[in-house]
Amino acid sequence: MSEGLWTAFEAAAATGGALCARGGDPDRWIAEEWAAAGLSIDTRTLSPGEMFVALIDARDGHEFVNSAFERGASAALVARAPDNAPDGAPLLVVKDTLEGLRDLARAARLRNFGKRVAVTGSVGKTSTKEMLRAALSAFGRVHASDKSFNNHWGVPLTLARMPIDSDFGVFEIGMNHAGEIAPLTRLVAPHVAIITTIGEAHIENLGSRENIARAKAEIFLGVARGGAVVLPADNDFRNLLRRLAGEAGVERIITFGESPDADIRLTEYRGDAAAGEARARVFGEPLDIALGAPGKHHALNALSVVGAAIALGVSAARAAAALKGLGPVAGRGAQTSVRLAAGGEATLIDESYNANPTSMAAAFAVLAAARPKPGGRRIAVLGQMLELGDQGPALHAGLAEPLAAAGVDSLFVVGALMDHLWNKVPAAIRAGRAADARALAPAVIAALRDGDIVMVKGSNGSKVSEIVAAIKAAGMH
Repeated sequence: MSEGLWTAFEAAAATGGALCARGGDPDRWIAEEWAAAGLSIDTRTLSPGEMFVALIDARDGHEFVNSAFERGASAALVARAPDNAPDGAPLLVVKDTLEGLRDLARAARLRNFGKRVAVTGSVGKTSTKEMLRAALSAFGRVHASDKSFNNHWGVPLTLARMPIDSDFGVFEIGMNHAGEIAPLTRLVAPHVAIITTIGEAHIENLGSRENIARAKAEIFLGVARGGAVVLPADNDFRNLLRRLAGEAGVERIITFGESPDADIRLTEYRGDAAAGEARARVFGEPLDIALGAPGKHHALNALSVVGAAIALGVSAARAAAALKGLGPVAGRGAQTSVRLAAGGEATLIDESYNANPTSMAAAFAVLAAARPKPGGRRIAVLGQMLELGDQGPALHAGLAEPLAAAGVDSLFVVGALMDHLWNKVPAAIRAGRAADARALAPAVIAALRDGDIVMVKGSNGSKVSEIVAAIKAAGMH
C-alpha cells in the first residue's frame, strides 16, 4: 500500500469531518499534519501509520482508540472524541463512522482512473476475486482485499483502501438478504460485474432460488455506463438474469459455461486433486487454460475471468496464462501434507471456509479426483450447512448421492442437520459424528493413517475450521 493513501486534508474533504486533537497543547501539536498509509478497523491487525476507523458493530470501535494509537495509528476516524484517546492524538470527527468510511470509499473511486470489477454469486466469489487479481496483474497494478470483505463495511473498506494509482480494483460483494447488494454496487460502480452462479445459499432468508437470483442481480444496478456483465450460461435463471441486466441499462452481456451457446464455452476439463487443465472456445476461438487450483468449478470461474478480461479490453490469452501459478485459497481447497504421529503422511484438503449444496458437490468432485496412496482412503469431514431454512433436511440428505459418487470411504459429520445425511449413507462408511466440531476433532485425528486424503468442509457456523487447526496442530513438524 502506498505510503500516503490519505492526507488529513483529503480525508477531511472526503468526509466533511472536523480535524482536531484530543487534549494536549495545541501549540505543540498541529493535528492536521498527518498522513495515513492505510486504513484499519481492527487494532489486532493495524500496522503503524494506518488510520483507525472506529466502527460501531459487534463492539464499539471507540473503545479501542487508545489501543490503536499504542500500535502506531496515524489518526482515528471517530464519531466522538473518546476519553481513552491519548493527549494530542489526531482525530477526524464525523457524525457516523460507517458513513465516513463510505465517503472515503466514494472519494477513492472518484480520484482513481482505473477499471473496477465486482463479483457476486452463491459460490466462488473469493476464488474468482483471487483469479481476477492474478489475471489482471499481467496488465497493471491491481487492488483487491486480502480477505472476503464483502459486506456492508467490507466493501467500502476495500474501496477506501484503493491507492490512487491502481489500474484495476477487484471487489467481492455478498449478501444475506435482498437489498444489501444494491448500495454496495452503486458505491463501487464497477465497469464489469460477474455473477458466478445461483445456488441455495441464504435461501432461508430469501425463500426461493429465484429470489436469490433477483438479489444477486442487484449488482447490475451499479454498473458504470458502457460497462458489461458476465453471467453463467448453465444456470436455470440465465434468462431472468439477462432480462434484469437489460432493465438495469447494461447493454453488453457475456456468458460463460458448458452450454453450447455460451460466449466462453468450456469444451474439455482434465484434472487431479492438485491442478487442472481446461480447453475453451472464446467467441469461437480456441483457448487452453492451465489452472493451479483443481476442480471443474475453478475452470468455470476462470472462464468468467476471461469474460471480464475481454470486457475490459485486455488479452484473454495473457489473462488466462496468469492463472497457472494460482493455487487454492486458504479454506477453499488449500492442501497440506500432515505427518502423522503413528508414521506416514495424510493429505488435508481445507474447504472449511463455508458450504452450501453447490459448493459441497464441487468439493466432492475434487475429492473424487484425489488418488490416495496404497492403503489410504478418501475421508470426508462435513459440518452442517446453515441458512437453508425448511429445505435444510432434504438438502443435507441430498448430499448422499454425490458423496457416494466421489468414492468416499469414511464419513465424519458435525451438527444436527448432518444427521439427515448420516442416515442416508451406508453404515460401512459412518466413522463418527458429534454435535460440535471440537468434540469430533480427536476422533478424526485418531482415525488418520498413512496415505489418507481428508477433506474438511462446512458452513462457518459449524466451526469445522477448528478440526482443520487440530489436524495441523497434531501433525509432526
